[in-house]
Amino acid sequence: MISMRGLTKDYGDVRAVDDLTFDVEAGKVTGFLGPNGAGKSTTMRMVMGLDRPSAGSATVNGKRYVEIAAPLCEVGALLDAGAMHPGRSGRSHLRIGARSNGIPVSRVDEVIDQVGLGAAARRRVKAYSLGMRQRLGIAAALLGDPQVLLFDEPVNGLDLDGVRWIRALLRGFADEGRTVLVSSHLMSEIQLIADRVVIIGRGRLIADADIDEVLSGLGGRRVRVRTPQDDELHRALAERASVVRTTPGELEVTGMGAPEIGDLARALGLAIHHLADVEQSLEHAYLSLTEDSVDYHGRPAEPMLDGAAR
Repeated sequence: MISMRGLTKDYGDVRAVDDLTFDVEAGKVTGFLGPNGAGKSTTMRMVMGLDRPSAGSATVNGKRYVEIAAPLCEVGALLDAGAMHPGRSGRSHLRIGARSNGIPVSRVDEVIDQVGLGAAARRRVKAYSLGMRQRLGIAAALLGDPQVLLFDEPVNGLDLDGVRWIRALLRGFADEGRTVLVSSHLMSEIQLIADRVVIIGRGRLIADADIDEVLSGLGGRRVRVRTPQDDELHRALAERASVVRTTPGELEVTGMGAPEIGDLARALGLAIHHLADVEQSLEHAYLSLTEDSVDYHGRPAEPMLDGAAR
């Protein structure tokens, strides 16, 4: 388990992390989300002992990272895929990590094979693509077969096959009972693998809940129903739930489940051509929760006027 208690970090007059308190539980993938500058990377660096908190604490299984005798055997992390010596080979990079933590050198070949870098292991890191560096960083995190794992943007630079691989890898770790914390801006990936999400903005906690709670929190469950008798069904549903007519013959209902709506239509003798829950989007939920915490806003390019210089 990873625990934050009142975790705070100041850089001069700037408060990057502000009194964060939450737990990352074993047996779950926890998505760590927030806008740019929200404090995600700083929080993860404090867990790994790379930054010292201004106040509060960040612990792994009840201990600060600096108190762990063989850290790679207890917690593995990929925070920056570029944080490796470019002149070393991938295998040499891993061998140094293994020797410094008392890990058998035979483990190096195991993780190289696990991340699919066998053909490139003897090449210098400076010749690696971003995706290859990501794989090498993941291999380093797995060297000690740790029970706690932290990944900051792990799919960055990976191709589609690599994205599917890391998705299955992280899900598998959690299913084995390990603690997995993943920071990402790809909401679709987090929605696919996460059991729980922690959302922060401007260094402060916004949400800490199971992903289903976050999704259903946006006005509750929604159901879409199509019927040629939409006026009659609208009147009946409006007495029991919130109903919006999205298109002629189609209604969107909040506050009633699909079985209840189907039973009501059947009792009234109304034909139903389509009845299904509306899939909720983590992206939608995230944007709704963080709309007041975004510091950096872009804007669409303005169209050039006819005759303007190009």
